[in-house]
Amino acid sequence: MFSSLDQQIRKHLRFNVTVNLLDGAFFGFALGFSSFSAFIPIFVSRMTDSAILFGLVPAMHSVGWQFPQLFTAGWVSRLRRYKPFVILMTTQERIPFFGLAVVAWFLPLLGKQNALILTFLLLAWQGLGGGFTANAWTSMISKVIPTEIRGTFFGAQAAAANALLSLGSVLAGILLAKVSDRHDFSLLFLLAGIMMAVSWGFLAMTREPVDYEKEIPAKAAPFWKGTRTILRRDANFRWFLATRLLAQVATMGFAFYIIYGVKRFEMDEITAGILYATLTIAQIIVNPLMGWAGDRWGHRRIMVIGALATALSGLLAWWAPSLVWFYPVMLLTALASVAIWTLGLAMTVEFGTEVERPVYIGMANTLVAPVAILAPLFGGWLADTAGYQATFMTSAVGGIFMAIVLYFLVKDPQRAASYTVEG
Repeated sequence: MFSSLDQQIRKHLRFNVTVNLLDGAFFGFALGFSSFSAFIPIFVSRMTDSAILFGLVPAMHSVGWQFPQLFTAGWVSRLRRYKPFVILMTTQERIPFFGLAVVAWFLPLLGKQNALILTFLLLAWQGLGGGFTANAWTSMISKVIPTEIRGTFFGAQAAAANALLSLGSVLAGILLAKVSDRHDFSLLFLLAGIMMAVSWGFLAMTREPVDYEKEIPAKAAPFWKGTRTILRRDANFRWFLATRLLAQVATMGFAFYIIYGVKRFEMDEITAGILYATLTIAQIIVNPLMGWAGDRWGHRRIMVIGALATALSGLLAWWAPSLVWFYPVMLLTALASVAIWTLGLAMTVEFGTEVERPVYIGMANTLVAPVAILAPLFGGWLADTAGYQATFMTSAVGGIFMAIVLYFLVKDPQRAASYTVEG
């Protein structure tokens, strides 16, 4: 028998799956016009030649998304309904795209240095907006989507996002080639902001019941106390955190593949859009397949495959004698991204109880945030001093170590309850 809450969740399941797939799809469409690993770095390259700053673009997004999550965990864990907080905070990760459109439009008047500063301030705002949204959003989705289909849903949502992201990236490449340099990026960022607004509308339609069955302590414990308790108690989660840290190193080369193609092989904007679309189309295919496989055979096993794909993509990029080899690099990157991020998210929400889940989600992100920002900066420094190939080789080594830890030391949380130890 299902509880009253479960009955409400399953009553609205089809509707919630539909509107959240559409939310993800249009969010992806927006990112197709403003990719943190392709088009925003190209925009930044009009203002600077620093590889460190190119690497800082995805780092700002990643760290902004990860860092606040543990600090919001205590508040989020006490909510009986997550949606109002999600809707308020996700606005902050969407508005900055309109700001980027303004900066791009007035770039000649602002000057490169001022425009660069404003660009990174807006990227910080966008990233932090996502970070303050993320824990509550993940908790809300984990609440309204039952456990047995959660991996499949995350995979399907990511596939929907990548479907429109690939379309957006191709259109963005065409617009960059056809529209004058004076107006091209302002148009791209404006389109991104509009698609973000559409995405927000679908997210706001989510039907989340109030959880009156949830047991909430009368007094909130300091977030660090719960963190220390979990880290002492849950050895499996400690090893999972180690893989999250290694993932930052393993994936740091991803931010430089497009820029390397432009600088090493003189790739034009249309080819950059097609290459990026190759990545997203591959993700469309593998996201639901790997999500389904993770639900049935364990998310950890699929993440091992992703870690190995990360290593292979770095090795192939390091060796590639021509641009054509970056198409298989993007295919491997797609496998890696899906396994590490989509399946990693599905695996993260399996740790702990309903009340503990926001703390687990927060730790899985906030504790790796310092490495998330340092890894791309280190990758950019390596590229500036030793060449992009050194960055790619370092990423490959990180992928190999990640695969080893996942295979030998991490267990799927739901299957590892009996192995949880007191630290």
